[in-house]
Amino acid sequence: MAPLSSLLFFLLTVHSVNALKCYVCPSATTNQECNKNTQDCQAPLDTCMTTVGTLGQFTGISKMCSNSKICTSAAAVASVDNNGNGVQVTCCNSYLCNYSGAASVTLHRWLLVLPLLLITLLFRQQA
Repeated sequence: MAPLSSLLFFLLTVHSVNALKCYVCPSATTNQECNKNTQDCQAPLDTCMTTVGTLGQFTGISKMCSNSKICTSAAAVASVDNNGNGVQVTCCNSYLCNYSGAASVTLHRWLLVLPLLLITLLFRQQA
């Protein structure tokens, strides 16, 4: 009886771990086209990475599972000029979080600007 109760105890204490799932596509011209396939990311891939390249009217989108350090580094060097040409890289790490690359780009910009605005307001109040 002891082995059976030990097995039951083990099964009750082990929780299933849901791996990160991302939308993946090697190359697409629209977000809808890119969101047709998903993939469970395997360790050490802990981030969904979306890359959007724009040149004039042409857009290329790539989505994949990535390592957070690699994605963050790619996002730091990506840039877009005043005409909207260039590359944007976004990183996220929740279930199917890379559904809309454009929305997350806008969100990341606000997350960068908001602390700067708060710091500016604090300095103005102290002066």
